[in-house]
Amino acid sequence: MIRHYLTVAELTATELEGLLDRADEHRADRRPRDGLAGRTIGLIFEKPSTRTRVSFEVAINELGGTPLVLSSRDLQLGRGETIADTARVLSRYVHGLVVRTFAQHRLEQLAEHGTVPVVNALSDHSHPCQALADLQTMRARFGDLAGVRLAYVGDGNNVAHSLLRAGALTGMHVTIVHPEGHPPQAQVVAEAEQVATVSGGSVATTTEPQDGVKGAHAVYTDVWASMGQEDEHAARVGRFAPYQVDVDLVALADSDAIVLHCLPAHRGEEIAAEVIDGPRSVVWDQAENRLHTQKALLELLYGALS
Repeated sequence: MIRHYLTVAELTATELEGLLDRADEHRADRRPRDGLAGRTIGLIFEKPSTRTRVSFEVAINELGGTPLVLSSRDLQLGRGETIADTARVLSRYVHGLVVRTFAQHRLEQLAEHGTVPVVNALSDHSHPCQALADLQTMRARFGDLAGVRLAYVGDGNNVAHSLLRAGALTGMHVTIVHPEGHPPQAQVVAEAEQVATVSGGSVATTTEPQDGVKGAHAVYTDVWASMGQEDEHAARVGRFAPYQVDVDLVALADSDAIVLHCLPAHRGEEIAAEVIDGPRSVVWDQAENRLHTQKALLELLYGALS
């Protein structure tokens, strides 16, 4: 059975827990494995990447597979070939596709018309691989994720969407703290609310940073202008300034709270240098965990094909 990972909603709560358990095993033991032996995985990057590209290339290699990195310049997509035709052709050559793109519908079309697993390595709507690493990082600190209070501070973007879905699935209490005019999509919030009613978690949104962060076990932030929004950066700086994760804001969180950031970070903008480089920061563990969770994800997807 072909399985895709386009959003966190592709996973059940049981599958997610098992995936995180397997990721912990990979973190404890980096020895090469053979889960992707004989398989070539195409990595399509229509957006620049550091952590995503490197972590997926290394993950595929360490699972015995072969990564084939393709930029938009390497494909005929940039010259008018349809996504459907690209999916059909690449499915004849590779055993899977990991895609970092702009619109979510591009991933959905690849999954619809191709015959191999498709993984969302980031879209404007969702960043589900990042959410897996986030959960592993928080679980390493808190153990059971159920009941953990997470405050995400900043733009209601793709990262916020994936955290809402992942947090709701694991019974966390997730609050998105956003400036006026920059909330997460209402549909994603509604979906997460429905999932949370089953898991015992909760989701909320607020425009008040102090209220949203108060008592949180984890405080998370992201850049104020994502890729493709560079022209908006100057306008956003003033609007987002009250939402900087600085020492004073973190002081309102739980006394043992941790700080997360999906990187790259702009010190002095969305996060203060003394916070990201301080003792509460788990950002570097979080970045490393991209490797381990993506290994576990690939094993899950390709185990279904074995």
